[in-house]
Amino acid sequence: MDVRDLIERYNAAWNAQDLDAVQALHHPDVVFENHTAGERAEGAAAVREHIAGIFRTNPTLRFTTRSLQVGDDFAVCEWTASTGTREWDGVDVFPLRDGKIARKDVYSSSHRPREL
Repeated sequence: MDVRDLIERYNAAWNAQDLDAVQALHHPDVVFENHTAGERAEGAAAVREHIAGIFRTNPTLRFTTRSLQVGDDFAVCEWTASTGTREWDGVDVFPLRDGKIARKDVYSSSHRPREL
């Protein structure tokens, strides 16, 4: 498994707001936890709906990768998010299982975005 390629495809799917492509890279037992916002979804269906809500609420949301570190079964991605009027920085931690994303743990400064 090429972990770097997996995360780059995942990030591209987020930027395209392609829910099917995002979900295809998730393990069936995926957990999405945004520690900053206090949001957690467990299981493929719940995580899909959670991400769909993010896309509905933020149709202009895009991410720029600042750093991507990978290991055999994990990745850590530092990014900057932008909506066109606001931006903030964050880090995603991705434990992997069976070649898919088992968790997405989000830590960000979204509670203090920079106005553009």
